[in-house]
Amino acid sequence: MSRWWRRLILSSKLSQYKTLLPPIYSNPKPLISFFSTSFLRTKTPKKHKKRRKPKESPRTKLVQSEPNRLSHFELLVQRDSFFRFFTKSKDFLSKQPDHVLRFDDAGKLHRELGFPRGRKVIRSIQRHPLIFETYRHTDGKMWFGFTDFMEDLLQEEKSIMESMETERVTTVRKLLMMSAKKRIPLSKIHHCRALFGIPEDFRDRVSKYPNYFKIVVEDDGKRVLELVNWDPLLAVSALERDFMIDEDRVKKAFKFPVKHGKDLDLDEGDVRKLNLLNTLPLVSPYSDGSRLNIWTLEAEKYRVGVLHELLSMTLEKRASIHHIVEFKEEFSLTKHTYQMLLKQPRTFYLAGTEMNWVVFLRDAYDENGVLMNKDPQVVFNEKLYKYAEMQEMESDSGIRNKSRG
Repeated sequence: MSRWWRRLILSSKLSQYKTLLPPIYSNPKPLISFFSTSFLRTKTPKKHKKRRKPKESPRTKLVQSEPNRLSHFELLVQRDSFFRFFTKSKDFLSKQPDHVLRFDDAGKLHRELGFPRGRKVIRSIQRHPLIFETYRHTDGKMWFGFTDFMEDLLQEEKSIMESMETERVTTVRKLLMMSAKKRIPLSKIHHCRALFGIPEDFRDRVSKYPNYFKIVVEDDGKRVLELVNWDPLLAVSALERDFMIDEDRVKKAFKFPVKHGKDLDLDEGDVRKLNLLNTLPLVSPYSDGSRLNIWTLEAEKYRVGVLHELLSMTLEKRASIHHIVEFKEEFSLTKHTYQMLLKQPRTFYLAGTEMNWVVFLRDAYDENGVLMNKDPQVVFNEKLYKYAEMQEMESDSGIRNKSRG
């Protein structure tokens, strides 16, 4: 019998056998259970699930990695956050009549006073009993203001401001000399006044110095402070002064490496000399940086020099991103300032998070993070922070809470 006939007979037998099977086997369907299975666990309980770490955002991610982190600088940033309510409320209350504010109004001013939105302001006030006090006014409303002790401290601060007026005027003159058009809006100087120790009423004091400044009112009503006379004696940067004292230290302050191939086979000393040729000479921050091509090496050296000079004029030799952005146009800075500062770790240290960072001038601090040359205003501020942390004062200090009627 041929192979073809065998296949035909086999297939016919299989078809006959299939017709003899019950329907459940000839046309199989999925089996249905008549018992409930709801008691069985089909999903892993939440408490047993492996928790995924949330991705760090620029708001929370620290600038420095663990090996490069300097705790004393990071602690200074944390201190600013801790005293946020104290510093902002001090500034706001100082402008109010009689230095007092009604509770009903204070609850709506969380930004101005620096307390968390949705929280009661009384909780923040109670953290500083030597600075703030609460009382019920004759109108039956609750108010808060400064204690007698704090009022005395404010008078002391006012005396410091008066004694340092000449130095603050010089600071503003140097800022104007560094600016691209030798002019800065008064609102920007006012916003950053605490950074440089400039008094609150500086706008009213400008008229005392007609040989240095003049105020121009633009079409939109903006008041702009302009430089009247250029002083070459002031156009000397802190780096230039340091160069005369310690040339080697200034040469190592910045690094602008030269790209070279590995085939040159340069040792470490040769690379250092080659980079030095690229780094020097530095560009004066008092030159006109707006004329430089933004992507050139000269422009980057200018911007680094401007930020170094800007930090050297601040009270604590540091500034936050918000202060630097304020002068972006005047000092010809770019949106790449953050990356530019990171490339100069010998001179600058960036603390905080990637979104809210603070840049420090490293040479102004000792190895323990203590500012070496302290302005009188800095000494006063440190004393003020100490009192703001205290919950009570010794009885022999003569401090009594002030009652208002």
